[in-house]
Amino acid sequence: MQYKDYYKILELDKNASSEDIKKKYRKLAKKYHPDANPGNKQAEEKFKEINEAYEVLGDEEKRKKYDSFGNAYNFQNGYDFDPSQYGFGNGVRYEFRSSGSSGYSDFFNMFFGEDGFDFDSIFNFSGGNNRRVRTPQKGEDIQAELEVTPEEGFHGVEKRISIRGKEGVKSLSFKIPKGVKDGERIRLRGQGEPGFYGGENGDLFLTIKVKSTDRFWLEGNNLVTAINVMPWDAALGGELAVDTIDGRIMVKLPKGIQTDNKIRVVGKGYIDRTGRRGDLYIRVRIVNPSHLTSEMKGLYEKLKMASQGR
Repeated sequence: MQYKDYYKILELDKNASSEDIKKKYRKLAKKYHPDANPGNKQAEEKFKEINEAYEVLGDEEKRKKYDSFGNAYNFQNGYDFDPSQYGFGNGVRYEFRSSGSSGYSDFFNMFFGEDGFDFDSIFNFSGGNNRRVRTPQKGEDIQAELEVTPEEGFHGVEKRISIRGKEGVKSLSFKIPKGVKDGERIRLRGQGEPGFYGGENGDLFLTIKVKSTDRFWLEGNNLVTAINVMPWDAALGGELAVDTIDGRIMVKLPKGIQTDNKIRVVGKGYIDRTGRRGDLYIRVRIVNPSHLTSEMKGLYEKLKMASQGR
């Protein structure tokens, strides 16, 4: 028997809300309706699949039972499985239910058809004198992505986010730890989907993305920033004030420095969870003044002549 991934059929993820499911069903049903595709057998089969998927996902109770089966075995769409190896048959006594199943797949009929097995019997039967027990099942985990700036990751920050689950949108507040890494996963226990039959909630896993800003961008555990330098400062050298991620410092500017040259400041970069810091790299951008006074213009002309050996 083939497993039917009703979420995939409706082009949705498992966190889709009831309203999302209804909207997607209407859109796809209109697209593949036989009246809009006369004589198209593929569209007709697709229309049947869409209706079957909505019959399950559009019904809260059926959706919960379908999800519990998916969580237990993690089948993929079209996967062939032997029902007898998953508790169907083998001397276990099942109750039957009544529902209109005409035109639906064997998979649907197995669980929800008029001759289908009682779904609860599969997951809640414990054996021994036919005693029926509801086995607690953990809810699904939720995966999400969260962007933070280098400044937020360096100092640690309180974040408030909104997460959409099967029961709607919920808001959470939590602390981003100081020194969080790009790509690191943060686990918020119990903030996933609700469990079944008294089981614990799933967890929320947040993948952190450290996003560059106009001031800083991250390279490993090092930070990169840029400063504008006037031509005379670049030629003569000296000291410049530079804003780092944790305060202003004075930096020595070498004589004759060029655009895109970098100045390294040891120990002023990003921080990790142990408190160790990378380095800061200051990229030089030589810029010209946007306005020249007559005195400045005269000096530039003299400089030009001097550079030409006149």
